[in-house]
Amino acid sequence: MQPVLFIGHGSPMNAIEDNPFTQALSTIKQTLPSVPKAILVVSAHWLTDASLISTSSAPKTIHDYFGFPPQLYEEKYPAQGAKEIAGKLIKTVSELKEDDEMGLDHGAWSILKHIFPKAEIPVFQLSINYTISMRDHFELAKKLSYLRSHNVLIIGSGNVVHNLALYNDKDPAPYEWGIKFNNRVKKYLVNKDYESLIEYNKEDNHSLAVPTSEHYIPLIYSLGASITGDKLEIIYDEVISSISMLSFKLG
Repeated sequence: MQPVLFIGHGSPMNAIEDNPFTQALSTIKQTLPSVPKAILVVSAHWLTDASLISTSSAPKTIHDYFGFPPQLYEEKYPAQGAKEIAGKLIKTVSELKEDDEMGLDHGAWSILKHIFPKAEIPVFQLSINYTISMRDHFELAKKLSYLRSHNVLIIGSGNVVHNLALYNDKDPAPYEWGIKFNNRVKKYLVNKDYESLIEYNKEDNHSLAVPTSEHYIPLIYSLGASITGDKLEIIYDEVISSISMLSFKLG
């Protein structure tokens, strides 16, 4: 059975940088029980008014950012899509609908570039439906967990702390509130207290750590797709200014 991952993807620049975070990503492939048949990514950067599954057979690399060096816009991640698996998933889970045009946004390809640099594994995405509740996301994720036993790797890609308005690129020192929120998330993960993570808006400083929920929701999908007996392994843990790079594996 494949594990489920949550990756704090951070800046798009991580796609082309060699740093401790990307080095940690490059070790993940060796820790998997087998080569995945496909990868399902729930990315913070695909927001829709329904729960959509991408069925493109050749998803394009999407450069959904601006103001970065030209090299970043030249990057390609030529993975195939997983049309057959995606189609079966849509038939299995009634809430899901098909989207045959979506490519791979940077929440997906910028991390996969380091985990599977040869782009040899088919990839498809699940959108974040902004019309449903956090608990609805968790319950939907439960219905996806069976994919793991079919050799599909599930990845949530976001950031548990993500406040771009307060991000200081000249001073990466973390805010104290960001560290506290990040530490509470880790405590709840260790204790498997997913209820507290679903109801994150009861936490102190939640409005600073999660001013908008799109980067937090992929965490909920990773938790919902977990099963009894999964062990937590922290892959990377750092808070940079107002962004947490916390990444982990459950499996």
